[in-house]
Amino acid sequence: MIHNKYVDEYISLFKSGRIKLNQDRIKLLELIQHDVLTQDVYFDEERLENCIKFIEKWYFKLRPFQKFIIAFVFLRRSNGLLFYKEFLLLMGRGAGKNGLISGIANFLISELNGIKDYNVSVVANSEDQAMTSVSEVKSTVDNNTVLTKAFKATQTQIVSRDTGSAFKYRTSNGNTKDGLRDGCVIFDEIHQYADDTNVRVHVSGLGKKKDGRQFKIGSQGYVREGYLDKQLEIAQRVLDREAPPDLLFPFLCRLDSRDEVTEERNWEKANPMLSKPIEGYAKTLLAEIRTQYRKLLYEPSGTDEFMTKRMDLPAENLERSVAPYDEIKKTNRPIDYSFLEGRECIGSVDFASIRDFTACGLLFRKEKDYYYLHHSFTRKEFVQKMYGYGREQDKYAKKIVAPISEWEERGLVDVLNDGTIQPDVVVNWFIEQRKKYNIKKVIMDNFRAELLREVFENAGFEVEVIRNPRAISALLAPRIEDGFANERFIWGDDPMMRWYTNNVEVKIDKKGNKSYEKKEQHRRKTDGFMSFLYSMYRADEISTIDMKEEIDFLSTLDF
Repeated sequence: MIHNKYVDEYISLFKSGRIKLNQDRIKLLELIQHDVLTQDVYFDEERLENCIKFIEKWYFKLRPFQKFIIAFVFLRRSNGLLFYKEFLLLMGRGAGKNGLISGIANFLISELNGIKDYNVSVVANSEDQAMTSVSEVKSTVDNNTVLTKAFKATQTQIVSRDTGSAFKYRTSNGNTKDGLRDGCVIFDEIHQYADDTNVRVHVSGLGKKKDGRQFKIGSQGYVREGYLDKQLEIAQRVLDREAPPDLLFPFLCRLDSRDEVTEERNWEKANPMLSKPIEGYAKTLLAEIRTQYRKLLYEPSGTDEFMTKRMDLPAENLERSVAPYDEIKKTNRPIDYSFLEGRECIGSVDFASIRDFTACGLLFRKEKDYYYLHHSFTRKEFVQKMYGYGREQDKYAKKIVAPISEWEERGLVDVLNDGTIQPDVVVNWFIEQRKKYNIKKVIMDNFRAELLREVFENAGFEVEVIRNPRAISALLAPRIEDGFANERFIWGDDPMMRWYTNNVEVKIDKKGNKSYEKKEQHRRKTDGFMSFLYSMYRADEISTIDMKEEIDFLSTLDF
């Protein structure tokens, strides 16, 4: 393992108990020590020292966590290439993210970094926010005659007279983005980004200059399933060693649980500026946060804002998922197939797309419990593209993609080598099930009803088409929630159904009506859950009488 004094200092501060870290940063330290610094890498000590000296001379005295971050900005492989090209810095409001990034940006365009035309752009949703760091650098340059000789500062950009490198701001809705030749792009307040559209445009020019870097900085916000949440998913995979360590440098500061907010000593988990010794600006910051926290006793409506922006822990929206995953896992209980044989059931099918997945199922009742037998069909070309079906997975990918091959081996899904999923294939599955079970009717939504209904009816099935699935979702939501909470759903050991269900997001409209949507449109499929939902629409019609037992009983009677 290689060493650097700033990295060693930060690790030592934690191990000695002088600073308190959240679990994400503890994982980061473990990752760095075991998976990063043990590789064939080195710190670019000259640039690293120059950057720290530059910031401390012209901006402010750096805290240990800031020097720790800067060290990895200059970590290189043995061939001279950067080890980390992307940095995700998430800290509570007031942690000095913009100040740090201003100092780093100013250094990167300077002759101390020494790369000609190494342009740095800072991007934000609003012009005012995008200008924050540029304005800070301009003020610093204007107030020091030594810096005015090295940089030309205007309201819109800072240019190094020696390297020709410029530090400028851009808004995410700017008109001139394509063809940029930046060496570094900084994305500010990333919690406001709904998706990665503007990020992709701004980074399209990276790679044309040596040492291309991206910095993504911010605190938590209220846009869920947006760009920040996607980045946090990647960060967690890196920290959990489910993705390569060089994919992203995730410096995430937040409370580990909401309960921790009651103890002031925990606040430094979300804001490293509050680590001891608390002096200078940190004293003012702590006093401000204390005041805001005390006000919550009298103004509790401010709790979400405080927890989100100061503690980087947004309020959990319990309506976002169909059920907690622990409840979904409790559907994994044995199914007595001998009990189900011959019994009445409701069939259902979700045929939303004929090019990816189709899910079928049979719903049975036993008193207050519901048994559901599921089967899916999918296209080989689709699962090859989306989930690497048939391809040997590396140790990272196989932990995060749907294991279609494994599910196929277990008989949960048929992978079809066809251009589309044909209705006959689906109907034939129900015909086979009809040999064992008494299928009362088959429920489907109206999206593909014109393709399926006639084929089902020709095979002798009664079909009911749901004309307004969204209205059905609102109607059934209480029953679905109650069923999971009270462990009334029994699916057997069906990981594919658990996957389908965990991919569902519950959305609530202004009237309080709930609908079931996909958490992500392309890879996180929900077909199995929707098929289950449709079957629950007519669950009350299912007879719990065993017709085989009734016939056997009647045969014993002497008329």
